[in-house]
Amino acid sequence: MPVRTPGHDRDVVNASLLLGVAVGVFGLTFGVGAVSAGASVAQACAMSLLVFTGASQLSAVSVIAAGGSVASALGGAMILAARNGVYGLAMAPILTGSLPRRLLAAQLVIDESTAMATAQRDPDHQRTAFWVTGGTIFVLWNLGTLLGALAGTAIDPETYGLDAAFPAAYLAMVVPHLRHRTGLLAGLTGAAICLVLVPFTPVGVPILCASAAILLGIPQPRAEADSPLQEGTAGVP
Repeated sequence: MPVRTPGHDRDVVNASLLLGVAVGVFGLTFGVGAVSAGASVAQACAMSLLVFTGASQLSAVSVIAAGGSVASALGGAMILAARNGVYGLAMAPILTGSLPRRLLAAQLVIDESTAMATAQRDPDHQRTAFWVTGGTIFVLWNLGTLLGALAGTAIDPETYGLDAAFPAAYLAMVVPHLRHRTGLLAGLTGAAICLVLVPFTPVGVPILCASAAILLGIPQPRAEADSPLQEGTAGVP
């Protein structure tokens, strides 16, 4: 059984804080983009506070901004958010305690908090990594959303190139996944579905249908799905 040491405790907290800060700042991007797409400051902040899953938020607002229907935006966002339910099942044995504590933990179950928690070897460090990562991202994401939304009402996003905020944020989220075979395959498949459907379907529908590419990762054994591509492989930045 792993032995806890003060040094390792600090390493876990520091790594979790660092990841939380790195991800949380993207809330600025969402805030600016949401307001430029027509949302109010209050609506942008409410979405970050209540939804709190960046990929789904960016997807939904991107579809609306492009003129897509609410149904398309909601459908794509819900498909992307469904993975958090799987994360919740994986984290349930670790995040024990009272009902209010577990309800709070459920709001913080996202990619980063789950990844940091499962990377630890003992339950205490797993809980520490989860709460520090999730809590840091939650605070900074919501603060960033507020600041970005306020900035978006004061300036013209197109003047400063802020209309590119959503594509830039998506690129930052997608690139790490392209370093793995399953992620690259899912990305290429999703892109192909989009390209085929864009000329024939309403705005938002291609993105919704492209989300089906995530199913490619379900039957993959973990060792194969997580194996990094060799250096120099095409498509890897």
